[in-house]
Amino acid sequence: MLTLGSLFDGIGVFPYAAERNGILPVWASEIEKYPISITRRHFPNMLHLGDITKLDGGKIPAVHVLAFGSPCQNLSLCGTRTGLAGEKSGLFFQAIRIIQEMRDASGGKFPVICLWENVMGAFTSNGGMDFRAVLGAFEGAEISMPASGSWAGAGMVRGRCPDLAWRLMDARYWAGPGRLARRQRIFLVADFGGRRAHEILFKPRAMLTLPRPCTAGGLPAAERDRGPVIETGGRVPILHPFQLYRMRGAAKHGQHAQFRGSFGRAADPFPTLLASDVTPFAFWYADDPAGGCIRFPTEIESERLMGLPDNWTKYDENGEPIPSLHRYRALGNSVALPCADYIMAGIVAALRE
Repeated sequence: MLTLGSLFDGIGVFPYAAERNGILPVWASEIEKYPISITRRHFPNMLHLGDITKLDGGKIPAVHVLAFGSPCQNLSLCGTRTGLAGEKSGLFFQAIRIIQEMRDASGGKFPVICLWENVMGAFTSNGGMDFRAVLGAFEGAEISMPASGSWAGAGMVRGRCPDLAWRLMDARYWAGPGRLARRQRIFLVADFGGRRAHEILFKPRAMLTLPRPCTAGGLPAAERDRGPVIETGGRVPILHPFQLYRMRGAAKHGQHAQFRGSFGRAADPFPTLLASDVTPFAFWYADDPAGGCIRFPTEIESERLMGLPDNWTKYDENGEPIPSLHRYRALGNSVALPCADYIMAGIVAALRE
């Protein structure tokens, strides 16, 4: 059986995607209290190894697949932009250390495949040099910058070990039917056992099918912040992203047109889910433009925006409710399931050929 280890595990999305595709989740490393408890509820037999800085890759169970989404705070466009030199994002190199230690201890057999996930800002952080450092860390060699001076949304590094491929994936295009969050993330596959990275990351496969957005009884699954106008069977509202910061700035400077525009423009992109904030949205009706409102997504709606099953984050390992603030934070830090599921399916296909 193929096995998986997950670093910076969060709420167990990589283990869930692995299990869905026949890969056994063996262990996870995480330090946040609530995400650990959520993951333990869903994977009671998976080992929890704790702080990555205290792990020795040669002494933990060797696995076929090692997946990790290292902290993005210093790489994100809305973060500090200190890059891999930052305290949080610099933990990427701890994962590389563990990979090297595991390969040394296993005679180069494990892990066979590594999967790294991070924000789109990693392409541009420090003028693109941080993503160059990521590629170089996996390869153990200097990687040259593209002639254009910027990194493409998809690419490969061939002819060395590991074989590398990366791809920018936006979660909203990776499941059907249903609407997922706008979430652009880099996924990088490193194949230490062959030249299959491109097959894993670029080969067409069926998308994850999301469940219907209602309970078995036909009632809306969200339990709060819902008025009768948006109940199941009612009118379907027109949804627009609510530009909270635009509204505040317009109000401060008395800009009436900009203030009205903050209540949703058709061309505005919906924001991604954030760990630091919950972004509201506006909805209204073509026949009743004054009858809409502004509200925040519920926790269960946020789970659906990530492609996760309803109530994935609702309870801890003891069945106690997780506080809402920590559910939102965990989801904002997480990986979109449809993207992870697509890649895990590719890994299984490649390793079982």
